[in-house]
Amino acid sequence: MRERSPIADVVGEHIQLRNAGGGNLKGLCPFHDEKSPSFNVTPARGYYYCFGCAEGGDVITFVRKIENLTFTEAVERLAQRAGIQLRYEQGGYVPGREQGERLRLIEAHRAAAEFYAERLSSPEAAPGRRFLSERGFERADAEHFGVGYAPNEWEALSRHLMARGFTSQELIKGGLAREGRRGPVDRFRGRLIWPIRDITGDVIGFGARKLLDSDDGPKYLNTPESPIYHKSSVLYGVDLAKREIAKRSQAVIVEGYTDVMACHLAGVPTAVATCGTSFGEDHIKVLRRLLLDQAEFRGEVIFTFDGDSAGQKAALRAFQDEQKFVTQTFVAVQPDGLDPCDLRVKQGDAAVRDLIAGREPLFAFAIRSILSRYDLNTNEGRLAALDAAAPVVGSIKDPGLRKTYVVDLDRWLGFMDEGFVIQRVQQVVGRTQEGGRAPGRQQGGQQGRQQGARGAAPAGPGPARQEPLDPAVRLEAEALKLAVQRPALLGPEFDALGAATFTLPEHVALYEVILAAGGTVAGGPGGREWVDRLLEQADAGTPDGTGVDLRSLVTRFAVEAVRADVNVEERYGAAVLAKIQEVAVGRAVAQVKSRLQRLNPVEEQQEYNRLFGELVALEQQRRVLRERASGA
Repeated sequence: MRERSPIADVVGEHIQLRNAGGGNLKGLCPFHDEKSPSFNVTPARGYYYCFGCAEGGDVITFVRKIENLTFTEAVERLAQRAGIQLRYEQGGYVPGREQGERLRLIEAHRAAAEFYAERLSSPEAAPGRRFLSERGFERADAEHFGVGYAPNEWEALSRHLMARGFTSQELIKGGLAREGRRGPVDRFRGRLIWPIRDITGDVIGFGARKLLDSDDGPKYLNTPESPIYHKSSVLYGVDLAKREIAKRSQAVIVEGYTDVMACHLAGVPTAVATCGTSFGEDHIKVLRRLLLDQAEFRGEVIFTFDGDSAGQKAALRAFQDEQKFVTQTFVAVQPDGLDPCDLRVKQGDAAVRDLIAGREPLFAFAIRSILSRYDLNTNEGRLAALDAAAPVVGSIKDPGLRKTYVVDLDRWLGFMDEGFVIQRVQQVVGRTQEGGRAPGRQQGGQQGRQQGARGAAPAGPGPARQEPLDPAVRLEAEALKLAVQRPALLGPEFDALGAATFTLPEHVALYEVILAAGGTVAGGPGGREWVDRLLEQADAGTPDGTGVDLRSLVTRFAVEAVRADVNVEERYGAAVLAKIQEVAVGRAVAQVKSRLQRLNPVEEQQEYNRLFGELVALEQQRRVLRERASGA
């Protein structure tokens, strides 16, 4: 299964990966929050490892963790992706109900999406087709986005899916139906339907728009929370937009399904929308991974809002999350209040592109929105506006950008006294910090992130990897890394080093795992088979006494880049062996010298002479090793 599921392709469906050199790829970790990428993938060996949170494993492990699946469900998921028909040992054929829950719900939603799409051409769906046509969408557009129609019947979808082998419990659990008096009742009836897909393209839910006056439900009705649908992290259109988001380093956040369609058709293929909830922290995590959001001011996140007061409030709510992005954030507001869909209908595709191109920095929009609430023709109004805008300006993390907005604020208010505005901002920010309000918390959060960047363990499922400061310990790690990745470069000489050569308990434990797996002689050129053997040996319970997760250690050393250029790896391997032996001999020299100092050369002459001869031999051995290390 792993051979048919290249790990770079599977991981790349969830995060943007870039070349990190040495055959490795790197991106932002999907398992913990981080500002710079520490998640590494090594396609040649089929493993990943995050040096920030210590999560690592193969492609099956990744799918299990990213989608919260059991081992069986992850294998089924990968088999489905690769087009492989699974057969189980017990009885051969596996009835659908024996498959994993997630796969069954995904299949039910795929069948439901096909059912809805087919019904869009039915006579009953004429109001739905008219709705689309009035908004500038043609039949081909509806097919591209999978738009469908839910018949105005109580059990149309439920009967169809149950006839295909799905149970009523599955339909209810997946949110496709609800419990009725005599069985499942369709959740969506007489509505236009948009399939909502996850980042890999699987249908996980639906959004339904009311069409009939007799429908007393809300205008839009969404799938409820289910084992496969979590609205706080779902973005409509992300499956279509993800590659363009990564390519252009831009994400456009719109408010509805038709807005996403309008943007994509107008030439803005980076548009996505939330599904029945406001834009939040989990949505930010998804976009940051797609943007590879690591370099200050490299990318763009653009929010589109209506120009009315509700739209301004939405923009200000977005501002609260702005500094969780590293990229620049903007607002694109149409002055006449038209959303992208209506704008496309009335003014054409170019107007939608111009709306996005005319974006305004979110900081500027937030500040100007605050100022608009005050009478700037009076001194009292201007001073009140300054005090209201000061916390926003003071919370800007970048000092240069903060100073720029102080200058803008002074200009917008008309004081023409930058010193006064700076002083007032500092006073207001100081008071709000003492009161524990938002700017203080934001700055404290930034300080915490800076501390994390300096070495504190970030939040995540595992401990952060700390780079050892002792050169000897780093040398041990490099030797073990070569033994895991390129065992043929070390050979029998590494196997003969002995556990005493290593100082850290986890290094000793890993060395014993390598020997138990047959040593580097058995590892040959390395690769996936050798790493798999080491992982199996780690699972076998090789005694370590350290409490260290040996599987994680093996995976880390399988992924971490070797310090040498590929063209000099052979010489590098010999040099590492010589250096690590030199360090070990150096420790032995220090021990012998210590014992000699405790002896009386006259009274204990025989023992003294023996140790002195041992010291001379050790020093000579150390010189030879030093020459080998420098000449290799």
